[in-house]
Amino acid sequence: MAATASPAPGQSLATPPTKPWYKQLYFWVLTAIVCGILTGWLWPSAGVALEPVGTTFVSAIKMLITPIVFLTIVAGIGGVDSLRRVGRVGLKSLVYFQAGTLVALAVGLIAVNVFQPGAGVHAHPGALHLSGDAAQYVKDGEGQSWWHFLTDIVPSSAVGAFAEGNILQVIFFAVLFGIALKAVGATGVPIVDGINRLSAVVFKILHYIMLAAPVGAFGAMAFTIGKYGISTLTSLGRLIGLFYGTSLFFVVVVLGGVLALLRINIFRLLRYLREEFLIVLGTSSSESVLPRLMGKLEGLGVRRDIVGLTVPTGYSFNLDGSSIYLSLAAVYIAQATDTPLTVGQQLGLLAVMILTSKGSGGVTGAGFIALAATLSTVGTVPAAGIMLIFGIDKFMSECRALTNLAGNSVATLVVARWEHVLDTARVNRVLHTGTPEPTPAQPHDIEAEPALAKA
Repeated sequence: MAATASPAPGQSLATPPTKPWYKQLYFWVLTAIVCGILTGWLWPSAGVALEPVGTTFVSAIKMLITPIVFLTIVAGIGGVDSLRRVGRVGLKSLVYFQAGTLVALAVGLIAVNVFQPGAGVHAHPGALHLSGDAAQYVKDGEGQSWWHFLTDIVPSSAVGAFAEGNILQVIFFAVLFGIALKAVGATGVPIVDGINRLSAVVFKILHYIMLAAPVGAFGAMAFTIGKYGISTLTSLGRLIGLFYGTSLFFVVVVLGGVLALLRINIFRLLRYLREEFLIVLGTSSSESVLPRLMGKLEGLGVRRDIVGLTVPTGYSFNLDGSSIYLSLAAVYIAQATDTPLTVGQQLGLLAVMILTSKGSGGVTGAGFIALAATLSTVGTVPAAGIMLIFGIDKFMSECRALTNLAGNSVATLVVARWEHVLDTARVNRVLHTGTPEPTPAQPHDIEAEPALAKA
């Protein structure tokens, strides 16, 4: 979904007629997911054969992710009135991300200790043999250290960052590029205008690709069920149920509580983003809706520079779902292998996971790599234990992606409110009608409006 643009002079601001439910994207995506589940269940071989359908759609979306992130960040920085505002937004975003990650890890840690899903498994670490993708993920994780994401933020080549799809490196380059554009003054104005025009073209390409979202969701879901089978869901049902339940608690209670402080209803926000959630559910990738999410948040009235900085950065630094997964999985493996963990050792795990959870967004097997990196760094829990949960990881990845999406949506609204530029009345109005409103062309301070009116 393209970012909502300001109307041309004389253009009507009347709300466009709502499409019938059977023409809405979410209806067709939901139908495709159900058809994919049935196909994979009834005809497993056909479901497995449909893997290229899902992966091709996700690849088509990822093709546009790095250019959209770059163009959005540069346009956002180029459109602000001062670089100080950019730095302030970035710092506030990172502070909130760190707090959110800590809370998500703590919630997962408390849940796994209370319900103890791994108790009674009694798996012997020596009997666990790493193979296939799991072995590669552990190898990649062992090659990382707690400071790995800090050194990887600087690309060896600007072009390479785009080619590899490394969002974190693209963000770094885009921020530098945007700051330089502001620093050169009038020379950079036509470049910013050109970037805005190029963004319109890229978002139009995205619109064409999103027409195939139901087909991509069908292929991805059919492959998942056909490959792993519905029986896989029940083999480790306690862990799966605890993860989904904990994530739901985090979204409704924790994130809902944060939004309640802003006088915004979490359920209305989730309904507003229902199409994005269904696409993520079908594709198991939160990246597939990153551009649409930015457009939807701008439609709520969040300023473009805040959306452009907070959302892409959040995809690397604000992974609430992945954080819950890390704490649950690490302690589950300890419980399943009868590895005793003291409170101090669990707090040590939490401290390491605060760092290993960063910068892994968009990487295949990111959850496993971060988990392996954590276990390898701490050394108290056998890394081979990840084989216990490898079979169900695909089913847990959907929940990770959904929770990450919810967390980044809330984070953007919080940062906008922190900057005093969130019109809560407008947000609630849009959430009630479900129709985005044109975004103001110039940034303004909501709290300053009464003073300006009196003047």
